[in-house]
Amino acid sequence: MPRIVEILMPAETSCPCCNGDLFEISHDESQRLDVVPAQYRVIVTRRPKLACRACHGVVLQQAAPERLIRGGLPTERLVAHVIDAKYHWHLPLYRQAQMLATHGIALDRSTLAFWVGYAAQELKASSAPASARLLEALCR
Repeated sequence: MPRIVEILMPAETSCPCCNGDLFEISHDESQRLDVVPAQYRVIVTRRPKLACRACHGVVLQQAAPERLIRGGLPTERLVAHVIDAKYHWHLPLYRQAQMLATHGIALDRSTLAFWVGYAAQELKASSAPASARLLEALCR
């Protein structure tokens, strides 16, 4: 488990009697358990188009990366999160949709159900490259 160390130094680091520098002889330490709530983010994929000034008509662009759902919104990690919450933690899709709404993400449970069903089909045809990425995301 990651640990964040906070060092709280006294405001004064010189001796109140002689004004000499103080040095550490020991320290007291306490621990508290903290939580960082789920963080949702949007991954923006920008693919610049490059053109040659000398050669007219030459335009190059990197191919778009494959997605689990062609043209779809979710990353493999998000779909894996939905599947894990549904089957491992028994959290119904309507509740997951409500939880997403509290983060300002409006997704209907039918959309989540489509993602789960699509992922199941991909896993069924386990030779597909998308299923390998989905399994990798599930194992994180």
